[in-house]
Amino acid sequence: MSYELKSAGALSGGTCCYAGSRLPVRGPKRDLTKPYIAFLGGTEVFGRFVETPLSDVSESLLKTPCVNLAAVNAGLDTFATDEALLAVARNAEYTVLQVMGAQNISNRYYRVHPRRNDRFLQAQPPLKQLFPEVDYTEFHFNKHLLTTLQALSEERFDQLRAHLQEVWLTRMHQLIKSLEGRVILLRASYELTGSAAFGQEPVLVDSKMLKSLRAQVRGLVEVTAAPAGRVDDFDGMVMGELDLPAAQHVLGPAEHVRIGCTLAERLQELARHD
Repeated sequence: MSYELKSAGALSGGTCCYAGSRLPVRGPKRDLTKPYIAFLGGTEVFGRFVETPLSDVSESLLKTPCVNLAAVNAGLDTFATDEALLAVARNAEYTVLQVMGAQNISNRYYRVHPRRNDRFLQAQPPLKQLFPEVDYTEFHFNKHLLTTLQALSEERFDQLRAHLQEVWLTRMHQLIKSLEGRVILLRASYELTGSAAFGQEPVLVDSKMLKSLRAQVRGLVEVTAAPAGRVDDFDGMVMGELDLPAAQHVLGPAEHVRIGCTLAERLQELARHD
């Protein structure tokens, strides 16, 4: 295992914001006047601690600019409500859209942070009625909240799960429509330690849900991945001295190369048929 000990923001290009958006996405800022492919996603597509994220790998093979619009801890709501970034993605030849978890969306039961969607902000009255015994001031992250609720009552949690999946599907349909269907979905699945409902990313998203989106998009790329700590994929990572515990749970450089190559192949196929 080898990695460079640098500050957490030491990745080349850092982050940047595009006009009209407050979301810090993967830098450096790119020229949007020439044809490009957009990448929307969360921590995985951003490439936290990774010098060459999967979008850069795809770009090197396609010889077409790949603009990384992903952000650390972003979720579906992050992009569904950011009209400026949606405009950037809408102007792309294609958009690679990461399939992100259904736990990180605002819904009738709880609200999440508008940009860092993994943050729990507030329980709504229906959730307090469903789980009246819970003190919601103890929670700061959605996953902690939901695993606690599942442990309290699987039956009541099933109501919450069904609602989250329904809302996720509605938001995905809306987002894909706003991108005019020029979308390649990327589902990078990997195992987590946790309860049954939260044992794999993307959380609470199953094959049936993806199947219902297939007619709207240009393609679906499904990759079974592994976090860096599980496969010792740290070579070339850039991180601070205290970042190793977090780095174990993200996709490492080798996985980014593999996924980037797979996406490039699919994008080349689309270009040949268009």
